[in-house]
Amino acid sequence: MISALNHMARLARAGFVFAREGVFGVVDPSLVPPPGQLALRMARLIERPGAKSGARLSRALTRLGPAYLKLGQFLATRPDVVGVAMARDLESLQDRLPPFSLTEAEGVVAASLERPVAQLYASFSPPVAAASIAQVHRAEIDKDGVRKTYAVKVLRPNVAAQFRRDLGDFAYVAHKAEEHFSEARRLRLIEIINTMSRSVAMEMDLRLEAAALSEMAENTRNDPDFRVPEVDWDRTSHNVLTMEWIDGIALNDHKGLEDSNVDLPDLGRKVIQSFLRHALRDGFFHADMHPGNLFLDPDGRLVAVDFGIMGRLGLKERRFLAEILLGFITRNYRRVAEVHFEAGYVPGHHSVENFAQAIRAIGEPIHNRTAEEISMAKLLTLLLEVTGLFDMRTRPELILLQKTMVVVEGVARSFDPKLDIWKVADPVVREWIERNLGPLGKIHGALAGAGELGKVAGSLPALATRALTVLEQLETMTRDGVRLDDATIAAIARARAKQLRWRTVGVWVIALSFLGLLLSIR
Repeated sequence: MISALNHMARLARAGFVFAREGVFGVVDPSLVPPPGQLALRMARLIERPGAKSGARLSRALTRLGPAYLKLGQFLATRPDVVGVAMARDLESLQDRLPPFSLTEAEGVVAASLERPVAQLYASFSPPVAAASIAQVHRAEIDKDGVRKTYAVKVLRPNVAAQFRRDLGDFAYVAHKAEEHFSEARRLRLIEIINTMSRSVAMEMDLRLEAAALSEMAENTRNDPDFRVPEVDWDRTSHNVLTMEWIDGIALNDHKGLEDSNVDLPDLGRKVIQSFLRHALRDGFFHADMHPGNLFLDPDGRLVAVDFGIMGRLGLKERRFLAEILLGFITRNYRRVAEVHFEAGYVPGHHSVENFAQAIRAIGEPIHNRTAEEISMAKLLTLLLEVTGLFDMRTRPELILLQKTMVVVEGVARSFDPKLDIWKVADPVVREWIERNLGPLGKIHGALAGAGELGKVAGSLPALATRALTVLEQLETMTRDGVRLDDATIAAIARARAKQLRWRTVGVWVIALSFLGLLLSIR
């Protein structure tokens, strides 16, 4: 009860901030039940002057603090939830907060690495950039008589407790929403919040970001157009990440690129092909490839930084992606539909033919337009509409992939507006398809299948023993029934009473604090 009251009090404050910043002003009252319409009118009464202009939701999320900033950035990766237009608006949400002091940062470094800063670094600058979870300092290290420059990322003090509290509020809303609204269940809001919580937890352990850097360095060591910064593991811990300082031109510095006579169309090609190569070949990709996280080094290679958000694709998802791309290119829409059913993404009670017809509505416009008119964002919009019609449940890993594809397309086309996305992607996609879906790939698949069958055969005795145990337990339950002790019965009664007591209150909390927000960002 106390926990529920705490959640509702904090959510009420968030609702007040949303109202003050005019977020509810974009909600269509006709889409809201009568009680909600009254709440909307009341919310408009406390809207501050001037709130009708600009990015209302971005302002509100910034006011509410780091966890809400992260929520906005995470929702930018989920256009299936907030809509493509709002997702693109949220991409511009700046994860920038005032830095904490140099003294505090040095204290975190010294405590985490168990040595004074002066012993670890030859120099250690004030913060050069600050975000919601960490900030970055420029430092120098003497190694073998040579002084090198490094970037030192330092976690904010006490940030974990604040995120835990706010993420608990988000989880409360998601559970109540799925309990009462079918659309929330289809969108899998609980899974969204759980995924966000895991992502934030990984971002707050800088050793994991260092591990992502190391893994991608191994994957890309032979790539001619891409590399990542080197990690200094001796000066890296849970709260501190020390890595190579990148002296390059940021891809959002268009003037710097032009002044350096960079081949911009070729740079766009590098961005597209690097991303697809990582996603298809490695199944591990940088999922936040906006221009501020990409640099061009003096050797003409792309260098990515900020590995807090990473995406992974299993072999099944990579095969799905490759066959989808090939199906669109060859206009084999039935095969595209069949791949969705084979992967289990579309429920079996739907018609393959009807789904293929819907896919055709997406694919045919591609072949009636020139390359520069084909937008991944528009394709994504249609795909999301179609998957909703056919009860396709949200696949977080595919949504993150699609979202990153849209961002990468935008970056590449900023350098070459006439870039032919399909032509640039073709060699990477075709190479993966030939290697994995061609004759050689089928041989490898057959060998892998034989190996799996061997493992299953070897485990048959153990499986038979466990199956016999389960059957004996089922027989006992059938004969004697399921018995509950007194403590279990009492606990069930208390939980049921609490559920009934708070059901009505919970519905109103969701209606006022969640539905209004969800509708406003649609």
